[in-house]
This record gives sequence, structure tokens and C-alpha cells, in this order.
Amino acid sequence: MSSHSSSSVGTRQGTATNIFRVTSGNFLEMYDFMVFGYYASAIAHTFFPGSNPFASLMLTLMTFGAGFLMRPLGAIVLGAYIDHHGRRKGLLITLGLMALGTLTIACVPGYNSIGVMAPVLILLGRLLQGFSAGVELGGVSVYLSEIAPPGKKGFYVSWQSASQQVAVVFAALLGVLLNHLLGKTLMDEWGWRIPFAIGCLIVPFLFWIRRMMEETDEFKQRRRHPAMSEIVRSVGANWPIVLVGMLMVVTTTVSFYMITAFTPTYGKSVLQFSEQQSFIVTLCVGISNLFWLPVMGAFSDKVGRRPLLIVFSALILVTSYPALNWLVGAPSFARLIEVELWLSFMYASYNSAMVVALTELMPAEVRATGFSMAYSLATAIFGGFTPAISSYMIHVTGNKAMPGVWLSIAAVCGLIAVLVLPRITSRERAISSATRAGV
Repeated sequence: MSSHSSSSVGTRQGTATNIFRVTSGNFLEMYDFMVFGYYASAIAHTFFPGSNPFASLMLTLMTFGAGFLMRPLGAIVLGAYIDHHGRRKGLLITLGLMALGTLTIACVPGYNSIGVMAPVLILLGRLLQGFSAGVELGGVSVYLSEIAPPGKKGFYVSWQSASQQVAVVFAALLGVLLNHLLGKTLMDEWGWRIPFAIGCLIVPFLFWIRRMMEETDEFKQRRRHPAMSEIVRSVGANWPIVLVGMLMVVTTTVSFYMITAFTPTYGKSVLQFSEQQSFIVTLCVGISNLFWLPVMGAFSDKVGRRPLLIVFSALILVTSYPALNWLVGAPSFARLIEVELWLSFMYASYNSAMVVALTELMPAEVRATGFSMAYSLATAIFGGFTPAISSYMIHVTGNKAMPGVWLSIAAVCGLIAVLVLPRITSRERAISSATRAGV
């Protein structure tokens, strides 16, 4: 083998290793969030018992959503830490915090054992997870964008979202296996804790992997790293960019939590499919996402981010409700898979362009903080409460296709953001340059 070809193989192996190291913690973050959504019914029975099953489920879904309310705080605090101290150090801290939140949820006794302290401790665990997650996606996306070679940012950054799909697939496979081995009764009683325990057990391995990450050259070559007060001031000066970024993320986060976290609840509680069938559909969605994200990320490197963002936000807008209305008109397992795979394709195609566009949008000195703020605000206000909002809309209207309306509203936000983006970025980057010159 020639020296050139050996060097090329070594480079590819080094690239794959770097991507694996940085996305390993991202896997845990999404795995923990997915498991909570998947077992919402069992968690409701354990920590929010009551005579009204809908009220118990809503309390659980609201607790799921409450974790997202901590994301903006985590974005500004941990994002500033990452922008000042480095990508590697910050991502180690987020992994530790996420693990602590997961351990809390896995170990807390039920309501029948410790009363009201049970839901309080579960809420605290979710808030801790949310605080950590506030910057996890931003830190990982920024790291990948900064190690990507020219012309391959879309492909590299797409692995941030792709690693989440590995978590979706793993959690869904585990759900299928546990439901087969234990059955519904035991799963509701204590079996739902097993996935959380597994999440805790893999933490030492993930921590070891992430410790071997190297700092990005772009960060190391920067002459100075702004203090937290300067970062906050710069983010404030760039608030229109953060706002537009937030609107772009709304489409992604609502779509993602609709087709992953909400699917088991929707399939089981609304469409009356079995637990096994709902998990199988979620498994198919995760595999579909994992395929399309890097493919469309590489495609965005060829055609640009903007065309994909416009086309697929428009497709989500016009097809979501008709697709779900077709599903609920004659519910079947095959139709559920078809609809979810269509939504998966649209989500992955939009998201693959959106995430890298967001890293390119933010000024370099506050890239992690700005990205994380935009992402966490969208998730806190819209995405995290998607399961609860969708359940409530169905309950109030009696229309089982109403989640499609919520998806369409999210798509409008993304479409508006993409259309106004060129005007915003040219003006705000000029302001940002003037701000930096004055610092």
C-alpha cells in the first residue's frame, strides 16, 4: 500500500474516532430523554397515581417537558463555560450532569413508598437532565463543525443528530425485548426502571471515551477567549440571530419529539396498538433517521442549506395533517409505519441542513452559547412539550389527527426564519463586528 493511501486510511480512521468520541455523550443524552418518553404511561402509574388516567399521563408528560425549561439556563451557563474554557472540558461536565439526573430517576422509589417526595425527586432529575442537555447538542455540533474539512460540514455535523438516532434505535429495541420477556404488568410495576439502570451502567465507558477527545484547532488558535460577561453581552447584541435560529429549530424539535418520544404513547393510547407495535414503529423511525441524516447532510454540502430548509419546511407544512388524517381514518400498523417514515424523511432532510446552518450562523466567539440558546429556547417553548400539547389537542377536539396541525405550525416557524435569514444575518454580523471591536 502506498504512503498516500496509508495516510488516507489513517485520516479516515482518525475522523471516525473523533466523531465517535464526541457523539458518545450525545447518545446518552438522547437515550435518557427517549426512555422517559417511551415509558410515560408506566412512570405515570408509579409517580403520579390517580383515578383519572389522562390526568396522570398529562402530569408525566408535563414533567417530561419541564426538563426542557432548564435548557436555556444550561445553554447560557454551560455554553459560556465551553466558549471560554474549551469544547472538551465543557462536554465532560455535561456528561456528568446528565448521568446524575438519570441515576436519580432510576433509583427514586414510587409514590406508594415515599409519597409526594417521589414526583418531586423525579422532577429534580428531569431538571438536572435538562440543564445538561441545554448545551450538549450545541457543544457537540460546534465541535464537529470545527473539526470538519472544507466542504464537508453538513456531513460531519449531521452525526450529532445521527448519534441520537442510535439512541432511539437502542431504546426501542430494548423496549421490544423487555416487553416480550416481562409483559405489560411487570413492565408497569418495575421493568421500566431497567432502561434507566442500563443508561447508568454505560456512563463510565462513555466518560472514558469522551476524556480522550482533543480540543479543536480552531478553539486553540483563537487569541483570546471571552469571559462570561462578554459572551452574554455578545449574545444579547446578536439576539435577532438567536431568535431566527430558534424559529429554525422549532421545526426540527417538534418533528423529532413527535416521531420519537410521542410515537409509543400515540400508538398505544390514541390508536390502540399494542406496546410491541408502537416500539417497532419507533425502531423503524430511528433506523430511517439514522440513514437519512448523513445522506441529506452530505447533500446539503452540494446544494446548500437554504434550498433544503425551504423545500422541507414547506413539505412538513402541507403534508403533516393530511398524512395523519389518512392514518386515523383507517388505523392500521402498516399505515402507521408509512406515515412515520414519511415524517422521518422530512425531519431528517430539514434537520441535516438546519443544524449545520445554525453553527454557520453564530459568531465564532459565542458559537456554542448562541447555538445552544437558540436550540434550548425552541425546545423549551415548543419541542419538549410536544407530547403534552399533542395529547391535549386530541383530548379537547376529539380529532386524533391534531398532532399534524401542531407539526404544521412548527413548519411555519421554520419557513419564516429561512425566508428572513439573509436580511437578518447581513445586518447583525455588521453589528457583531462593531461590538467585538469595542470590547
